[in-house]
Amino acid sequence: METIYLLTALGAVVAGFVQGLSGFAFGLVAMSFWAWALEPRLAACLAVFGALTGQIVAAVTVRRGFDGKLLAPFLIGGLAGVPVGVWLLPHLDMQGFKAALGGLLVLWCPTMLLSKHLPKLSFGGRYADAVVGMAGGFLSGMGGFSGTVPTLWCTLRGFQKDTQRSVIQNFNLAMLSVTLGIYGVNGLITREVLPFFAIVAPAMLIPSYLGARLYIGLSEARFRQIVLSLLTVSGLGLLGSSLPKLLA
Repeated sequence: METIYLLTALGAVVAGFVQGLSGFAFGLVAMSFWAWALEPRLAACLAVFGALTGQIVAAVTVRRGFDGKLLAPFLIGGLAGVPVGVWLLPHLDMQGFKAALGGLLVLWCPTMLLSKHLPKLSFGGRYADAVVGMAGGFLSGMGGFSGTVPTLWCTLRGFQKDTQRSVIQNFNLAMLSVTLGIYGVNGLITREVLPFFAIVAPAMLIPSYLGARLYIGLSEARFRQIVLSLLTVSGLGLLGSSLPKLLA
């Protein structure tokens, strides 16, 4: 049992720093640790709780404004997607889901990273933003992965660093709050989960703060490189934790 607690704390430390730096990816990074030993529903609860805690820390540390007009379609779509993700959580093959998500990240993100000039997408407008928000909400309900698809989308949209941070930070705060609330109503947050919450919160607070402080000094190009690199590594982690179980 001590090994599980140590693994939980280690995942929270690393994921907290990454989220503080990039504004997302707590669930992706933490799952690359926790998927080896924690039951999927427990891991999902911890990922949502830890990600929300980190977003609150980042909101205080890195204040990047609030553009309601830009954020609104993401939020509307996300609120529609969260209940679907929560509903599917008990029924979905979690290993297959992680392998598919990891494969997408590993194939797409390095291509974007190695491209000298990223294509800037302008089609779809606010409707496309809403669809992307719905995907983010769905992934939030599945285990706190709310920022993955919106971050990719904002990067392709060519958003400036602070604009992207503002959208993702506020979107994540909303989606993760709703997700954690639904988890509580649905009985996923049991007494057995609470001791793990008590491990995750203190373990990730300082790393999250340090990551957020480091973000402030990043250039636009460096921020893009870090985001895409983190998504690639997270994809590899998801594949590494899921493929052995799928192929066994």
